[in-house]
Amino acid sequence: MKLLTRTNRYYLGLSATLFVLGTGLLYEGLQHALAHEVDEQLQQQRTYLTARIQRTGALPTIALPQELTIDGPTRSESLRDTVIFDPVEREPVPFRVISFPVVVRSQVHWLTLRKSLLETEDVLKVVMGVMLAVMTLLFGSLLLLNRWLSRWLWAPFRRTLQALRGFQLQQPESLALPVTPIDEFSELNQAVAQLTQRVAADYRALKEFTENAAHETQTPLAIMQARLEQLVQDSDLPERTLEAVQDVYRGARRLSRLHQALTLLSKIENRQFNASVPVSLDSVVQEKLRQLQDFLEDKDLEPQVGPLTPVSVVMHPALAESLVGNLLQNAVKHNVRGGLLRVQLNLAALEITNTGPELRTDPMLLLGRFRKHNAASDSPGLGLSIAEQICTYYGFRLSYAYAPAGHLHTLRVTF
Repeated sequence: MKLLTRTNRYYLGLSATLFVLGTGLLYEGLQHALAHEVDEQLQQQRTYLTARIQRTGALPTIALPQELTIDGPTRSESLRDTVIFDPVEREPVPFRVISFPVVVRSQVHWLTLRKSLLETEDVLKVVMGVMLAVMTLLFGSLLLLNRWLSRWLWAPFRRTLQALRGFQLQQPESLALPVTPIDEFSELNQAVAQLTQRVAADYRALKEFTENAAHETQTPLAIMQARLEQLVQDSDLPERTLEAVQDVYRGARRLSRLHQALTLLSKIENRQFNASVPVSLDSVVQEKLRQLQDFLEDKDLEPQVGPLTPVSVVMHPALAESLVGNLLQNAVKHNVRGGLLRVQLNLAALEITNTGPELRTDPMLLLGRFRKHNAASDSPGLGLSIAEQICTYYGFRLSYAYAPAGHLHTLRVTF
């Protein structure tokens, strides 16, 4: 939920509560004030009639029975509410009633004065209607004003957020944030700018170290491999020396493959492959199968290719070849002689299935670094890790499924 929406909800809840409480208190106050005013009018009429009867010694004339009646001596003095059916309005009408005794010629008579509350209710409705309209208009205006002010005040924050989204560590220029007159956002921009400068400096230092380390170690490894290869081909070497040289040569080759794989992983994690272009993935699959033809024949594998739908994905060509190559090499290397190798490609996914050793663990764990089917294998255990890093880099999803029936291993790249 956005901060503005959450803030408006709190304002709306508090304002609605105060609005209801204020309306109720206003209604009760007005009603009490109007009833008190009617009571005062009835008391004034009572005083006036009592004085007039004492002066004239005669009961008043009843012009309107709804407003004045004279009853027998059984009445009690009171001031109360009642409801009387009004034949003119054709509805029950609330009245305020006062009953009091008067003495005429030594005889007690009870006079009952009534005053309709219909007018006071009309006044109350008008006042409440006006107040509700004013409060609703005020409430709505404050809500709109707060929404507009919040959007205007938060505009620098959104510009900073947009600049951060477009910032890349690989770009040479530093992060440019807009100048804002608001102190809090200005401090935020300064902190973000300093942070990105430190991160960019660390990134450049790490990139330089990786490139230097890759270059400085690859060259001696290449020299070692070349010299060892010459020694392996030397027919004058004694048998025991030749075996030792062959062991060293295999170790150097393994170290070279490990070095290349770790360097590639480091470059992927540092996002050094920015030149993305449309790549025909079906062509890459066919090319990699041709390159693995010797390995396929060596294991007596006949690939089942298809359906192979033409699929174009936007990615670095080297990473596309590395992704497909690592998945196919994994399927060939860990396959059994004469086993199954099935390759399918459609617009949604690339799927490679092969027979292999029985798996007793979660297959997804094999996507981690240095995790291998066979711990004694000379494979560095980085092929699937590289494939997963490439998938993560481009937003793909790599999944590994294992079917015990037939010992089928399936790697699926979902685009």
